[in-house]
Amino acid sequence: MKKISIDERANWRQKVEGEGFAFHTIDGERYWDERGYYLFTEEQITRDIEAPTKELHEMSMDLVARVVDSEELLTRLAIPPPFFDLVRTSWKEGHPHLYSRFDFIYDGNGPARAIESNADTPTSLLEAASVQLLWLEDQINLGALPSHASQFNTLAEDLTSAFGAFPKTSPFYFASIAGSIEDRGTTDFMRMMAGHAGLDARHIDIEDIGLTNAGRFVDLDGNWIERLFKLHAWEHIFHEQYGAAIPGCDTQFVEPAWKSILSNKGMLPLLWEFNKGHPNLLPSFFDAHPRKPVPNGWVRKPFFSREGANIELRTSSGELVAEDGPYTDAPYILQEFAPLPKFGDSFTLIGSWVIGDVPSGIGIREDDTLITKDTSRFLPHVVMD
Repeated sequence: MKKISIDERANWRQKVEGEGFAFHTIDGERYWDERGYYLFTEEQITRDIEAPTKELHEMSMDLVARVVDSEELLTRLAIPPPFFDLVRTSWKEGHPHLYSRFDFIYDGNGPARAIESNADTPTSLLEAASVQLLWLEDQINLGALPSHASQFNTLAEDLTSAFGAFPKTSPFYFASIAGSIEDRGTTDFMRMMAGHAGLDARHIDIEDIGLTNAGRFVDLDGNWIERLFKLHAWEHIFHEQYGAAIPGCDTQFVEPAWKSILSNKGMLPLLWEFNKGHPNLLPSFFDAHPRKPVPNGWVRKPFFSREGANIELRTSSGELVAEDGPYTDAPYILQEFAPLPKFGDSFTLIGSWVIGDVPSGIGIREDDTLITKDTSRFLPHVVMD
């Protein structure tokens, strides 16, 4: 694994915007950064990324099966009791899921160590599936990369295949919060993949979803929303006004309610408890004393943190790195600190995607600090021996 500098394409902005990637620059700083790429060997991908991703996904499915049968574990994960049956039923009835992402610490040597599971509303999918693949094709055509250069990236075709399993008898709605360019870009990409699979895929802002007196969710024209992909976290839905209507409604949600177990950082201590000593896991525990200082060599994370918010880490030498954010009232976990590898001046994180139950590709994020955030740069990758 190496980071290699490369000339950016002269028209890269127009190219990525043509893919629906309107958020390539955030607050004047590059989010998409093609002035470099990460190079992997085939063995590093298949042995150190793809295989552990598959195994961790299977371990996660086993974890869900255990949790849904235990009110004690559902409670430990801060899932509200009125939604226990919804979560349990969605798993027992096999409600389909589309995607998730594990975040790995990996430097090209030794086992990749998972520090996060993002299984309900993971983003950075558009840039991983489409934007970096177009970059690779262009660089090959320009002669900057050889014709045998490839990526670990079957995300688009795997998503299209996954959508192909859904019935085509009614519209499939795709919802995101109005005004979020990133969320809209992600849902539009998902909607396009569903369209490739032959589905009638329609966008709706979450704020425009209505509820009839009979308890049915509808669009602005009063049409029943039979099937809904919602880029909106279950832990929010559980506490929102219309959340109480979901257990009794007849809408199929994607991702399903059982994903609330895996999108919750409380799953990390359980994953460690059920698979203690696994080489791709870090020791993680429920934090019984979240108001005390973070011990040296540990990371404190709220159950429901997103994009690095409210994370505190203290290195083995005692250096404290912390991010502010809104997640101050949830339970916390402690995870053993493992430093992100540093390439030049940047700390690097690998996001490994699962589509359905299949490891399907990676995306690379890097930051100037040890905490990866929503503004952390996204760089493409190449696989080549």
